[in-house]
Amino acid sequence: MTDIKELLLSRIRDVADYPEPGVMFKDITPLLADPAAFTALTDTLAGIATDSGATKVVGLEARGFILGAPVAVRAGLGFIPVRKAGKLPGATLRQAYELEYGSAEIEVHAEDLTAGDRVLIVDDVLATGGTAEAAIQLIRRAGAEVSALAVLMELGFLGGRGRLAAALGGAPLEALLQV
Repeated sequence: MTDIKELLLSRIRDVADYPEPGVMFKDITPLLADPAAFTALTDTLAGIATDSGATKVVGLEARGFILGAPVAVRAGLGFIPVRKAGKLPGATLRQAYELEYGSAEIEVHAEDLTAGDRVLIVDDVLATGGTAEAAIQLIRRAGAEVSALAVLMELGFLGGRGRLAAALGGAPLEALLQV
């Protein structure tokens, strides 16, 4: 695992003062552009899907789509997008959550998750945990179970892991990198 961590870290670029002054943005586009690094990431996350007994993969908008879709294909599972409110046609389930300054809502097609589904949630970064917590609630409201939450990077100083402990109800939180 040390080799993959080094590979992934070497392909993540720091961008100072983006999107606002004082923020150090972690840009994963160099990782996505490198076939070896992207494949290693996909394979590792697909292994988490298999190990957790997932039957479907949920990707959180937007970079969770980029990571989650190939993970689902590699693991032989279906992929379900969780989108910002108003982006999906048809009947949806919607979940509101609080942001640092305001609130937001995410949604999923009502028929995409059912009782008996075990869901791996995939995203690029775990920060404060608000979006992931809302996704967990949304998945449970659909009647499915969370098998695990997997992220490329965890920004530990923002406390997302602690926020999610109760919501995960014993399901593992796998962060490939701690930043």
